[in-house]
Amino acid sequence: MPDVLGLLTERAALLGLRRRCDVSCGGSTRLLAMSDGWLAVTLALPEDVACVPAWLELDGEPADPWSAVAELVALRSGADLVERAALLGLPAAALPDPLLRSSSRYPQRTARKQAGPAGGLPVRASAFGATKAPRRRFRVVELGALWAAPLCGRLLRLAGAEVVKVESRSRPDGSRQTPAFYERMNGGKEIVAADFGADLPSLIAGADVVIEASRPRALRQLGIIAEDLLARDGGPSVWVSITGYGRASNRVAFGDDAAVGGGLVVWDSEGPCFCADAIADPLSGIVAAAAALTALTSDRRWLVDVSMSEVAAHFAGPTLAA
Repeated sequence: MPDVLGLLTERAALLGLRRRCDVSCGGSTRLLAMSDGWLAVTLALPEDVACVPAWLELDGEPADPWSAVAELVALRSGADLVERAALLGLPAAALPDPLLRSSSRYPQRTARKQAGPAGGLPVRASAFGATKAPRRRFRVVELGALWAAPLCGRLLRLAGAEVVKVESRSRPDGSRQTPAFYERMNGGKEIVAADFGADLPSLIAGADVVIEASRPRALRQLGIIAEDLLARDGGPSVWVSITGYGRASNRVAFGDDAAVGGGLVVWDSEGPCFCADAIADPLSGIVAAAAALTALTSDRRWLVDVSMSEVAAHFAGPTLAA
């Protein structure tokens, strides 16, 4: 049995990261006061910073993006900020009102009611046709990068799977920039560099389980449609899709802002704080692996839809003092 607490904190331990209140452990996400609550926004990539003028309707790029964001976010509502960020592909999430935890609108409540082989886990599962009998040794093709999907693949490898990690030749896994963490996530896997446009169909063809962490439209543009593959005889038995807000949403997310979107925070005297390093990522990786292993015991094929924000909401309890 893996050390779950260790899995949640191992990146911080490897990289020497610490909790920094309203700044994420990695420094790319901040919790900011809005006119009607709190917003988490991530500026991890140059393209995220480039979105700031359009997001906040500025005439030009601010000299200090974070100062400009904090000043203008304070004047606006969460609904407006999140809607505009979603249109631009900018990772941003409003912290839910704690009172919503008693409402059916809160994702925690919806996720827990899902039927299927992963009952009790905060995932959505859709059944397809009958599948072959489960094998003791099964093959996993992992298409995700960074943390949640690679952690899911790592846990399936520990459960006896042969795991093939597929990286894009043009856009390799960003965690390669931190070799110790990359090795921790991917040691023991077969690493394949591929042209996603040309090579994915043949790589997926022999998989029992596929793990991916992209918005559905990204793979559809390459002709990879999970539902079609699951409906075919001889296709994968389980397709694990990890996204920020579920397959029905086109919103993007990272582990820190997705956790805030699910209400998983702690509080100090000045407001909400990030409770741990990108906590929605490892939580989602663990949940995805558990759901995949459970689905493999079924006689059906399953599309397992893992929303990082819903996973975070599932584990959000009474808020704690930091």
